[in-house]
Amino acid sequence: MATIAELCTSGTVLTFEETRYIEDLARCLQLIADVSQSDVFIDCPTADKSAALVVAQAHPATFPSLYRTSVVGQLAYARNEPAVLFSLVSGQPVVGSRGISQEQIAIQQNVVPIRSPAGKVIGVLIMEQDISEKVEQERNVERLLESNEQLSRTLLTVAMSEGSMQSLMHEGIILFDDKEIVTYTNPQARGMLEGIGQTGPAEGRALGELFSGRLEPGSFIRQGSVVSEEIRFGNTVLVLKAVSLYREQRAVGGLMLVHDISDLIEKEKQILIQSAVIKEIHHRVKNNLQTVSSLLRLQMRRTKHAEVAEVYRDSINRINSIAVIHEMLAHEGTDTIPFRDVAERIARNAISSTSKPDQSIRVRLNGSELDLPSDAATTLALAVNELIHNGVKHAFADRETGEITITFGCDGQLASLIVSDNGCGMEEAGACFVADTETGAPGRNRLGLRIVETLVTDNLGGAMTIRSDAAGTRVQIAFPFREKGHKEVDRP
Repeated sequence: MATIAELCTSGTVLTFEETRYIEDLARCLQLIADVSQSDVFIDCPTADKSAALVVAQAHPATFPSLYRTSVVGQLAYARNEPAVLFSLVSGQPVVGSRGISQEQIAIQQNVVPIRSPAGKVIGVLIMEQDISEKVEQERNVERLLESNEQLSRTLLTVAMSEGSMQSLMHEGIILFDDKEIVTYTNPQARGMLEGIGQTGPAEGRALGELFSGRLEPGSFIRQGSVVSEEIRFGNTVLVLKAVSLYREQRAVGGLMLVHDISDLIEKEKQILIQSAVIKEIHHRVKNNLQTVSSLLRLQMRRTKHAEVAEVYRDSINRINSIAVIHEMLAHEGTDTIPFRDVAERIARNAISSTSKPDQSIRVRLNGSELDLPSDAATTLALAVNELIHNGVKHAFADRETGEITITFGCDGQLASLIVSDNGCGMEEAGACFVADTETGAPGRNRLGLRIVETLVTDNLGGAMTIRSDAAGTRVQIAFPFREKGHKEVDRP
């Protein structure tokens, strides 16, 4: 980059002494930029009276700069920065002038002339700040400053036009005067009025008469506000919105938009009915599952074989796990399930039905909340039931106390669930699971593992890993999931 002396010699009309003076001032430029929190420049006059040359520049270290690159060596033209050229010619400071930077940003400039010891103007010191946002706000205000009279005339012109634009509108338009006497209705409004039993021309009639006296007289001539009403005629529901029109600060009438929301109301009604029916179906499914569970429990009590009773108990726990999902769907009426609550209830049921009377086994839930679709929640509920059941049965077989921890995790596209215990580990428990599903190590009684692995792989498209040692067992399930939001929880 060229030095100040080189720029002044080749591009300005300054003498050697004047250039030295500019160089001395430029050494203070960074301090000025930091204190003023502005981009600071020194521009010097050129042979072309309509342009000045940027010979020095400093970015503020305490505030964002307006410039991505250096503009030293570029020309500042009168059409973009009039204050710069004015100050060079007149020797007068300019405060608060607006211009356009070399990077086409709206700026505000404070310009101070630089005089040599002899009193000659040899340059200007410029401090610039970004006002592009302020300029945009001013433009928006200007757009909104259209007078009430102009707005009224525009609306009247559009409303009275029978062109193609009206055929594209779904709302009815009604114009009325300051006495609330109708002066115009578009075809959509006439059709809606006919739908509520109004026959004949609407023009010349009072608004209240058109709507069977449902509207309070004078309620739609109000300055500075939009008046909204919803009225019902049998199965027809209309929303009326009106705004007053003014000319020379005096209300001359108003414009009303009429919107028929009958179909929307009917659809909402049908959705409510369908939601109630779905909730009732889930409730009945839950009751049926509980009935099946009760029948199996009766059968279990009649058998004298411990192995048969164990099979019955496992089946009851699985049925109850599914019943929990349907019970929550019946209560919430949504397609998503907060799975933390499901896991807590399943764990409580599994421990109460599996643990021995003298055992005290706690369950702790922590990690991220998971809101799952009902089908995924059902699959995961069965998996959690199997893992907790096997943990209680094998990890704490010879212990009076124990703790099972269920940890939820969610990372946008991947959800995870970890069930861990501080039990004896799988080898000491008799290899009820294989120690690692990746190695396929042999083991006895792997039904619980096969059920969980099948559920996770086939239904969730996920994977399961198991680690076990003398300190306990840790089973992790991971599956793809689109996160809808979760919160941290940690409670016993």
